[in-house]
Order: sequence, then C-alpha cells, then structure tokens
Amino acid sequence: MLQVSKLVPQGKGLAPVLVRRAATVTLDWDVRQKSRFDAESSDGRRVGVFLPRGTVVRGGDVLVTQDGSLLRVNAAAQPVLKITACTDHHHGHDHDPAFDLMRAAYHLGNRHVPIELRPDHLKIEPDHVLADLLRTMHLNVAEVREPFEPEGGAYAAGHGGHGHSHGHEHHGHDHGHAHPSHDHGHGHGHHHAHGHDHG
Repeated sequence: MLQVSKLVPQGKGLAPVLVRRAATVTLDWDVRQKSRFDAESSDGRRVGVFLPRGTVVRGGDVLVTQDGSLLRVNAAAQPVLKITACTDHHHGHDHDPAFDLMRAAYHLGNRHVPIELRPDHLKIEPDHVLADLLRTMHLNVAEVREPFEPEGGAYAAGHGGHGHSHGHEHHGHDHGHAHPSHDHGHGHGHHHAHGHDHG
C-alpha cells in the first residue's frame, strides 16, 4: 500500500502539467474530513493516507505519496440538500430572497451542521427534519448529487485562508512580546505597528 503523509492545498507550487496528469482519488466529504483513511486511486493503487490531525482535504488538493507521485483529489458527488430562495412574490412585497438564504445559513450554523455557502444557494447533508424547517422558512430544498465542500469553521485546522492568516498574526505577536525585554523603545514600536494592523 502506498503511504501518503503530505497534502499540497490546491496543488499550489506544483507544475500544473504534473497535477493535470496525476492519477486521482475521488472522496466524499465523510472521508475528506478525516486525517487518516484508505483510498483507491484511479490507476488502481491502494493508498493509505496519514495527514496531520484536523486536516480537511478539499477537491483540487494534491496528495504526495511516499514514492513522490502525485494524486489529485476529486470531491465525490454525494447526496446533498441544495437550498435556494423562492423568488416568487406571493409571500408579501417585502420578500427578499437573499435575506431568506442568509437567515437559513444562520439557523443552520446555530445547529452546527456542516454547510456549504454559495452566493445563490446553500448545501447541507440530507436531513429531513432540517429540510422541513427550511421549507417553512419559504426556501426551496432539492435533493441532488453534487460535491460537498462545507465551510471550514467548526472543523478547520483545515488549510483554508483562515488557518494561514491566523498563523501569521500569532507570529507577529510573538515578536512584539519578545522584544521589550531587550530594548524598551523597540517594544513600543512593535505594539504601535500592531495597533495599526488591527485598525
């Protein structure tokens, strides 16, 4: 079995031609949120994946095997509920589809269900109780088979933009705290700089 312990988010830094030619592994969301799983690649090899805990694998990410070969991740189509706003106007003249969707995202978020946010729709895993609730909120709920890429949030030590920016902020703070003991004036400079960053 091929071992994989390295993930390159969205294949960044790899030659695009190599990524395009790579064998693929097609994984649903249940598997992609685990840091340890087995899979089979499109060229028939068994793959054992061991990633740092908390890693979330996204469609388009590239796994690097022990022997240096690349495997491109496809997000599998899976049963999901696709939630769209009703655009008809019989709910009253103040009816705003975008607001309906935003309110739905808020209610789903409160229940901590994994949710994929798109400008014109939301996606969640099949759940008939939530489907009924959403329909009472004047939303269309359709069962479809599509890739599911929920927001990071509750799950993520993932490699979304968020993880990276937080990392850098923390480094900044470390420097700020480290310097004052050496040179008081220097420390103040750093703290002022931070004030501006946050403002």
